[in-house]
Order: sequence, then C-alpha cells, then structure tokens
Amino acid sequence: MALGDLMASRLVHSSSSSSSSSLPTPSPAAAAVALRADGDLPAANGPDPLLPAEREEEEDDGRAVGLVACLPQTVVLCEQRHDGFDEAAAAAAGPSTSGPVSKWRPKDRMKTGCVALVLCLNISVDPPDVIKISPCARMECWIDPFSMAPPKALETIGKTLHSQYERWQPKARYKLQLDPTVEEVKKLCNTCRKYARSERVLFHYNGHGVPKPTANGEIWVFNKSYTQYIPLPITDLDSWLKTPSIYVFDCSAAGMIVKAFLERLDWSSSSSTSSKDCILLAACESHQTLPQSAEYPADVFTACLTTPIKMALHWFCNRSLLRGSLDHSLIDQIPGRQNDRKTLLGELNWIFTAITDTIAWNVLPHELFQRLFRQDLLVASLFRNFLLAERIMRSANCSPITYPMLPPTHQHHMWDAWDMAAEICLSKLPQLIADPNAEFQPSPFFTEQLTAFEVWLDHGSKDKKPPEQLPIVLQVLLSQSHRFRALVLLGRFLDMGPWAVDLALSVGIFPYVLKLLQTSAMELRQILVFIWTKILSLDKSCQVDLVKDGGHAYFIRFLDSLDAYPEQRAMAAFVLAVIVDGHRRGQEACMNAGLIDVCLRHLQPENPHDAQTEPLLLQWLCLCLGKLWEDFPEAQLLGLQSNAPEIVICLLAEPQPEVRASAVFALGNLLDIGSSSMNGGDDDSDDDEKARAEINVVRSLLQLSSDGSPLVRAEVSVALTRFALGHNKHLKIVAAEYWRPQTNSLLKSLPSLANINNPSNVYSPSNFLQGSSGLSSHIGPVLRVGSDNSATGRDGRISTSSPIATNSIMHGSPQSDDSSQHSDSGILLRENASNGGLNYTRSRPIIDSGIYSQFISTMCSVAKDPYPRIASIGRRALSHLGVEQVVMRNRFGSGGAGETSSSNIGMARSSSWFDMNSANFSMAFRTPPVSPPQHDYLTGLRRVCSMEFRPHLLNSPDGLADPVLSSAAAPSTSELNILPQSTIYNWSCGHFSRPLLNNSDDNGEASARREERERIAMDCIGKCQRSSCKMTSQIASWDTRFELGTKSALLLPFAPIVVAADENEQIRVWNYDDALPVNTFENHKLSERGLSKLLLINELDESLLLVGSSDGNVRIWRNYTQKGGQQLVTAFSSVQGHRAVGRSAVIDWQQQSGYLYASGDMSSIFVWDLDKEQLLHTIQSSADSGISALSASQVRSGQFAAGFIDASVRIFDVRTPDRLVYMARPHSPRTEKVVGIGFQPGFDPYKIVSASQAGDIQFLDIRRAAEPYLTIEAHRGSLTALAVHRHAPVIASGSAKQMIKVFSLEGEQLTIIRYQPSFMGQRIGSVNCLSFHPYKSLLAAGAGDNALVSIYAEDNYQVR
Repeated sequence: MALGDLMASRLVHSSSSSSSSSLPTPSPAAAAVALRADGDLPAANGPDPLLPAEREEEEDDGRAVGLVACLPQTVVLCEQRHDGFDEAAAAAAGPSTSGPVSKWRPKDRMKTGCVALVLCLNISVDPPDVIKISPCARMECWIDPFSMAPPKALETIGKTLHSQYERWQPKARYKLQLDPTVEEVKKLCNTCRKYARSERVLFHYNGHGVPKPTANGEIWVFNKSYTQYIPLPITDLDSWLKTPSIYVFDCSAAGMIVKAFLERLDWSSSSSTSSKDCILLAACESHQTLPQSAEYPADVFTACLTTPIKMALHWFCNRSLLRGSLDHSLIDQIPGRQNDRKTLLGELNWIFTAITDTIAWNVLPHELFQRLFRQDLLVASLFRNFLLAERIMRSANCSPITYPMLPPTHQHHMWDAWDMAAEICLSKLPQLIADPNAEFQPSPFFTEQLTAFEVWLDHGSKDKKPPEQLPIVLQVLLSQSHRFRALVLLGRFLDMGPWAVDLALSVGIFPYVLKLLQTSAMELRQILVFIWTKILSLDKSCQVDLVKDGGHAYFIRFLDSLDAYPEQRAMAAFVLAVIVDGHRRGQEACMNAGLIDVCLRHLQPENPHDAQTEPLLLQWLCLCLGKLWEDFPEAQLLGLQSNAPEIVICLLAEPQPEVRASAVFALGNLLDIGSSSMNGGDDDSDDDEKARAEINVVRSLLQLSSDGSPLVRAEVSVALTRFALGHNKHLKIVAAEYWRPQTNSLLKSLPSLANINNPSNVYSPSNFLQGSSGLSSHIGPVLRVGSDNSATGRDGRISTSSPIATNSIMHGSPQSDDSSQHSDSGILLRENASNGGLNYTRSRPIIDSGIYSQFISTMCSVAKDPYPRIASIGRRALSHLGVEQVVMRNRFGSGGAGETSSSNIGMARSSSWFDMNSANFSMAFRTPPVSPPQHDYLTGLRRVCSMEFRPHLLNSPDGLADPVLSSAAAPSTSELNILPQSTIYNWSCGHFSRPLLNNSDDNGEASARREERERIAMDCIGKCQRSSCKMTSQIASWDTRFELGTKSALLLPFAPIVVAADENEQIRVWNYDDALPVNTFENHKLSERGLSKLLLINELDESLLLVGSSDGNVRIWRNYTQKGGQQLVTAFSSVQGHRAVGRSAVIDWQQQSGYLYASGDMSSIFVWDLDKEQLLHTIQSSADSGISALSASQVRSGQFAAGFIDASVRIFDVRTPDRLVYMARPHSPRTEKVVGIGFQPGFDPYKIVSASQAGDIQFLDIRRAAEPYLTIEAHRGSLTALAVHRHAPVIASGSAKQMIKVFSLEGEQLTIIRYQPSFMGQRIGSVNCLSFHPYKSLLAAGAGDNALVSIYAEDNYQVR
C-alpha cells in the first residue's frame, strides 16, 4: 500500500479540529427514523417554510412522521480540547527535553583514537606451562607461523593483525610491539595515551608464546635477550594507559587478569571513576586453556573479534551438511567487499551486524547496550564480534568473559537465522566463484525479518514484549531496495505511542533518519515527515541536530509543496514549530529560509471564495509562526512587514476553535513586550508604525474576548496580558487617576459600548479589521500628555468642561459591569504625581487612547470569565496595571459624613492616593448580596482611599481581590517571569503523540451503547404516545434542602436520576428509585449567583449537563453523576457580555442542529453553534420588551420560539433571510409576561403552546392565523411554570398556589395535583419548575417554599 494512500485513508480522520471523528455511527433504526432531522434542512437562503404552496404537503408529512421518533445524530463537545487544557495538561502533552525521553541519546560520544598491539609469540619456542597436542592449532591471524622464518612470520602476523583492526577503525593510530620488553610496553602505553588524549586506547595482548598470567594479575613479556620471561603487573599497565581504555587479552587463563583488574577497581573505586571507563575482553576463564584443536586457529578469540565472517563460516562449515561437498579454501574467495551490501561478502557482513545487534538489544540492559553498542564504533564492533566468539568458543568448552559482564547469548534463537543465511551463502559460493559474471541474488533474510516485524505490528502492543526485529529494521534503512517498506513499518510502530518512539530511539534510529533528510527521493518524503513528527512529539532536543544538519530546509520544502496531503503538511509545520521552539538558531535558520512567507502564503486560500484549507494545517501554520515570532524581534518585524496581522486576523473567524486559538497565539507573539518605545521611550524611530500594527492586532483580539471556546479565550487573555506588559506605562496612565463623580446628566449622555458594537455581532474578518474605530470615536482623540495645559486645573484635575475631559471619559463597558453602568471617572494623564500636583514629562504620543480604555474594560470582563483559569489570567493582567477588581461599600468613621452608596462592583487603583496619615475615613471590601442592579450608582475605575490594606487575595473564591500597593514602573524581570503561559502549543503537540494511523471512528463500544439507547428510546416513545398520561401517582419526593427552593429540575433519560439546582447554583443529583443522593457540587465559586435553566446535551451518548446562570453564563459538566467526579467541559457567556440582561437570561438547546439559543431582557437573541463553539447569529427580536421564554423546535433545525415580557410570541428560523417567521399576541388583552413556551409534542413543526403569568395557556397553529385555536384558563394570575412533553400528547402547568395541572392537547384536564395531607404529610409548595422525562410519562416538579422535588407517573409505573 502506498504511503500516500495510507496517510490519506487514515490521517484524514485524525484532525483535532474535526468533530466528525467523535460521532458514533448511527444505528440502522435511528437512520431509518431520522427523516425530519436531516431531510428538512433548507439552505440559508431557501424558501420560507410558511409558503402557502407547502402548507398542505407539510401537514400530511407531519402526521406521517409523527408516528416515528426523531433521534438526533449530532454529538458536540466531545473533542480532545474538552478534556482540559490547563498548564499541567499542556506541559504533559508537549515535547520534552529532559527526563526519560532523553535517555536514548548517548551521554557522550567517544572514539578509540589509538590502538596498541602487543604480540608475545616467541615463534618456535613453546612456553613451559603449555603442553600442546598434535595436530595442534597453529594459525595466527590466519597465517601459519611455521611457513616462513620466525622473524618474518612475526612481522607478517603483526601487520596482518594491524590491517584486521584497521578495517573496524581506520582513523585510529596503530602502534605495534612484537615480543617486547617491559620498557617497550611502557613506552608504547605512554605514547598511545599521549596521542589519544581523552579518547579511548585499545590494548590488544596476544600471549600465546609466554606462560599463563599469574594469580596476582601479571602478564608476561621478555627481557632484551629473550632468555627470560618478565612479569608485567596489570596495575602498571593500567597506570600507563589510564582511562578511557579497552583491553583485549588473548591467552590461556585470561580470566586471571580480569579478576585482578576488578580487585584493583574495587580498591580504587573510592578515589577514582576509572571503572566506568575501563572495558575488558578476555578469551577464557581463569581456569581454562585456549582450544588447541586444529579446526580452530590458535588465536580463535582474535579471529572472532577481527575477522568474524571468515571465522563464522569456517566454524559453520564444519557443522553443516555442506561440510563434505565444500572446499574450505573457497571461503577465502567469497566475492565482494565487506562494505558493499550488493555483494555476497557485504551482504553477509550486513546480516551478521543486524543479528548481533538484535541479540544484544534484546538481551542487554538498556544502559549497557547504549554504552557498549552505541557510544564508540570500534567498541560496538568488538562486542558484536564478541557474541560470535562466545558462541564458537563455548562449543570448545571455553568461556570468553568481559567487563562489564554480559548475560549469555550463545544460545539465542537469532543464531538460527544466521546459520540459515550462512548456509544459503555457502550453497551459492561454488557457482559464484565459477562464474564471476553470475547475477547476485540477495538473501531473503531482511524481507523475512520485515514480515516478522509486520506480524508483530498487527498483534503487538505496549503490554507485550517489544519487537525483537527493531534493530534489523534499523539496518534495513541502509538498503535502498528495502528502505521504503522499512520506513512505513517503522512509522506504524512509532504511531503506537511515546513508548514506541523511545524504544526506536534507544535502538539508534536517530542518525539514520537524520541522514535520510539529505536524500531527494520523493517517495520517502511523506513517511519521513511522519517519522520526524513522531520523534519530535516525544523529544524536542532533536531540534539542535536538525538545524545543525540543515534538516529544517527539508521540511520547509515539504510544507511548501502542494502535492502532499494537508494533514502531512501540517506535520511538517509541527516539525518546524518544534525546531524554532525556544531555539534561537532554529528561529534564525528558518527565518532566513523564508518560513514566514511560506506559512503566510498557505494561510490564504488561492481563491477568496474557496473553502479554507484543512483545519489542522491552518492550526499548525499559525502555531509555527507564533513560535518563530516568540521573543524574536527580528522575526516579529519581518512578520509585520509581510502583512502577517491582516492575514492571520482573517482566521479569527474560522469555525474550528483550535484554529482560532492558534491564530490568537500567533498574533499574541507579534506583540513585543520588551520594546522600549512601548514604555514611553524618547527615540523617534519607526516604532510608531510597529505600535500601530500592534494596536490593530489588539483591537482584533479584544473582539474575540467573548468567544465561545475557553481554549480561544485563554489565548486571548494571555495575548492581552502580553500587551499589558508591553504598554503598561500608557495603560497605567489611563487607569491610574480617577476623579470625583461627574453629574448624572453628563454621564447618562455618554454612549454605551453595547451600542457601539456591530449590532449583528457576528464574527467576520471585516469586523475584526475594522477594530474599534467606532469605539475610539466615542472615547476620544489621540491623547497627548502635556499638550494642553489649559485643560488642567490648578490642582492637577482635568476640568469637566475641557475637550479632553468630555471626549476622554473612561467608559464602563457592559462587559465589565453587571448593571450596565458607566464609569463616572475622568482620566488624568501624568508621568509623576505627588500630593495631588502634576509634573509633566514630554513623551511620545499615545496612538489611540481608546484602545487602552477598551482594553481595561475588556480585561475586567475577562477577570469575571466563567472559566476559572481565564478569570485568573484576567485578574493577573489587571494587577500588573495596579488595578484590582474590588467590591466596595463606603463606611464612615467618627466625624465622617457623606452619602451612603450601595454595593458597587468595579476596579480599584492599588496604590495609596494621599498621605496615609491624613486619612479620615476608610473603606471596606466585601462580597455583595444577590440583589437587583442599582442604576443610580455608577461603577468603573475607583481610587482606593483606604488605610486598611489587607493581604492580596488574587485567587480568592469569589474571584475578587483586595487592593495591593504596586508601582507604575515598566515591566520588570519578575513581571515577565509571571506572564501567564500559553497552553495551545503544548496542548496541540499532544495530538501528534497520540496514534494517528488508527481509524478513530472505530469505537464499537460507543456505537453499541448508542444503538441500545436508541432502541430503549424508541420503545419508551411508543409506550408514552399510547399512554393515558394521567400523572396521578407520586413515585418519589426528595427534600433537596435548598435554602432558596428548587429553581430547575431535570430527569435523565436512561437512568432513574433527577438533577436539581437552586438559585445559589447548588446542583444536586438524586436516584429516585433507590431514594439515594448521587452527587452534589457548586456550579461556580463566584459571589454572583442565580440560575436560569438545566439542560441535557448528547443525551443518547455520554450526556453532558448544561447549567445556565441567570447572568447568561453557561457551564457544561461531564461525569456529573459520579460523586465528586464532575468536570467542567466548557464555559462561556451566552449573551456576549450584555449585562443589560440583568438576572433574567433564558436559554434552550437544540440537539439536532447543535445550536444553543440565549437571550433575556434585551433586544438580541444569540444563536451559538456548540460544535464550533462560536456565535453563529445575533438576531434582533424587533420587540419593545425583553424575552422571558425560549423553546427550540425538536423537528426543524434552526427554528425556535420566543415568548416576551409584553406577552407577545415570535418564531424565528435562522435558515431564512428575515429570521422572523411568525408573530402573534395570543394572550391579549393581558400583558403579563410569557412564562413558558414550547412546540407541541409530536413532529408537527407548526403548533406551539404558550403560557402567560396571568394563568392562560394558548394553543397556536402558525399556518392558520395569529389567533389561538384553543385556550385553557389553567390558573388565575399565578402561573409559574409550563412543561411540554417531547413525544406524549400532554402538557403540564404549575402555579404559585401549590397546584399542578396536566392537560391533553385537546384541552382536557387529565390530572390536578394539590396539597394532600394523607400523603407523607408534605405539601408541594409553590411550583418553581416542571420537567417531563424525554421519553417516558414522568413529570418532575420543583417547589420553591420547601425545596421539594416530586416525581409523578401513571398508576401502572413500575420501578426498574
């Protein structure tokens, strides 16, 4: 399978921005019945659903479809981003530079710089302690010493040994001593150490012509006249050679030397670390003699270490079936070169290397493998060959030993693979020698091993034994013929998780894949990018190697190529982002290679009308740019010159929250927090242009501060905090000085920021580019410090009649004030103030003071964000400016006088206003009670005039902080250090560390659960549609113990559980079958409380609990039925910061469209797409009063009904151009507000029910007329709640007079529930809420007086 096909078929499902990956496959039953949900979706500019030509047809369709259930297939808020994105989670997801992941990298590479060869052969003279057999092993370095004169033979053997070692380490210096004296050995050792310096020295000792080593650890050499054997203590040898060193002892009883060496190491270990740098290879144990059989050479140990292929074939030939038919001399004629893998000899050497590497990696401990097989090329070769020596010599009852000691490997099953390869080679040998031109046929060894690796990939996992073929895959990368397959299989292995990447790196894959970046093979590009993505998702430290080798250019070229899939180019962008992450050389290299232009070019669609690119690619292009610009002024300047802000700002309207957050991250890193010009420097350079670009960026970010995704808002708040640090002097000037309250007439004439915003308030690039032009025109012109002294009074105050005062009043934004009150504070501009006086310092003009005003207003709104982490960032940003959110109440001491103010929430300057000794009054800060807004009192920026400075509680439970002293200096190092950290980059990196090649839709368990739930739902719907719906039996009564009564209740569809909440936003979960509490938690810890509604999201899957607060904030929870296990999935303000809503927000949820509708005491209705977590539409209600009830259609996506405070009813459809499709006043002449509204049960989209506070319930058919076709006078002036069953033909109403009535759709009263002293002695109390079960005939009622939740069912209800 081609890699492109592999990537296309599998990676396309792995985008972190695509919601479809989380959708379980709908069951056949659901697909068959979901006729209306998917089939009735006209285009946005499609026909009006009320056209007369359609009416009759639609009426028939409604009856036909009414018999089946419409089960929505949409699933929202189940992406990776909803699992949390705080700093800890993001840090864990991002690439690491320390810890376990770095252990694969050899701590310090080393090489053997000098080799000392010492041969004590004394040819023709046998040592006295050796009795030789006949025939006896005689060959030394494959030379018969008796075939020539002894001196010549000795010299030839020495040269041959030199050449044999030189093949393994050609760059080392070689020194040879033949039959030396002690002095010659000493000189040799000293010379070698001098040459090698800190590199390793190899000392090879052949003692075949001298006695065995002594028990004291002495080897033997000669005197000058060769009449005596002279002992040479191993301690002397060690002192001359020093460390690092490696010794090879080829002599009988060589274990004696190792034993003595270890004793010396133990004795000196307290004062030396030489044991770590000393390696020993010895031919046999201390009690053993070297093999003397003539089938072996005399130096069989040396032959294995230096000529392993020849030795292995000779040994195998004597044990093979070929031994009778093969001439041993042919082994010396094997054609080819050892370093040419396309020849027989080269392939044998390649196979031998792969097998010995595999044995070592599978048997040795990780650290020992790294030290012996990856640190030094010569040491690695000797130890690979040592494994062969152990196998061959153990067959001759001789056990080679090493220090460090290795576990036995001579019986490892991989030797069978070597024997097979050797046999195939030997069988071909006669033919190849007879016909030198015969075609070489490669061995099937590597193909078979890759197949074995592929089998492991199909069945292996982290919990199983690692694939032993991994080192062989590494060797296969050297072969062009096998390389592509090996890389694809390696990519599959790396995709199994970080543990697999760590294993592959520990084997030594890194230098191979680094080298492959220099190839120009087109077919390897995609898989190489994938492999590097996996490596860098684990270990960021590889960025240094990539830049050093110029690897970054490879990925920039790939990113710029249009023939690759977008998902693969996103991986290249990820690799480049890691390369530049915190690495200045990487940033410089990528900037010089044109990465900024490449990224910006691909962020723009070629045709403006085309759909945008793959979201994952857009996301990583932005993150790559952000990391390139991060703390790198040169790149920031280049980005500004390349028009980057305008290009990236267009992405702020993208539907995927990850893309929007990444775009914010990129824009935030364009803000230079270290620029002196931003802090009032005096140089008149080109910084004004840069500052203007930054202001334009900030304007765009301010508009995104109320985005529906916490992921996006968190990045906005981090970026704005960077802006606050960079512009802190100007911001402190704007926020620092506030004046006495202006006259109410002046203040009431000020425009509201709510009216300055675009009425539609829909995200669009044009809106972002316009920025706050309208706002700045209201707030004021460019402020110049000290430019107009006439505007300043004697005491330094700005005159209220001066232009600078009237045009530069600091507005209180609806986003920052719960009661839509404006600030009454003027702005005093000054550099230094003392005792109320003003000292001017000439400074450069502020570009636009309006942006600073809007910034502070927005940050106050951020500081109250419903998502805790974002609110914390907002409070920290305000504290940098010396502004704290406080709750104030004036308090007067003895002798004090003045008017009493109600509790106001605003901002306080956190520094002393006047000499503290002169204070004659104080101020206390406390949490306000929940109360209606007081419009007479104006809040905003307030000077703290108190001596009672208490500890600074930035993270206090209610989200408010007491004032604290702070200076107005430029950003200090400590301020920069506590800059909140962006999480989008590290969090996004986690995507690539997860499996990408597995089909993410393969969630059989979730599909099975959904299919079962659909079946249950269908059964229940059928039963409830046929039932009598007389709710006469109270099956449960639960005292919730809410102090303020039950405000909302919700029955879960597939468990006997009811969720209830009160006005203080305490949420309690109860099992009504077992009568046991399940869970209790607070919706939030802020002081402002008030509940609007509870809703259930994804009820057919893993359901989520949506809790709507009365201020418009929405919080959505998962695991809410687990005791203490609830987790906040997302939170946002559904009314876009419109505090005019007061305490009366209303919301409803439409599962099939994924829309959340929100409004309140305002003229706007907000339509949120929870899949995109984005405001989709802002619909103007065109009514004179606010909205008191909302209900979404369960049949038509995008259609909803609204009931108004003035008793009118309207139906809207977001798919139609005019939005409004129906309007009526069914309750006239009554004018009491609509308490409840809903589409009638079944699947007719044209019939609604509306109930007003006056007590009447009106049934409307929007196709017929504006007049109701049925009216029920349910309650007299006290109706408090209405519930409409989703499927059963029944509605219920509740009143403040402790009464619930249940009606059929024909108006028949089915049940009346009132106080019954015979039942448990409890009255139901004033009815606050009513809620039907989604699929059963169950009704939950919440009482206000005694906080009871009662559940009613039909008489035949059975407990499960």
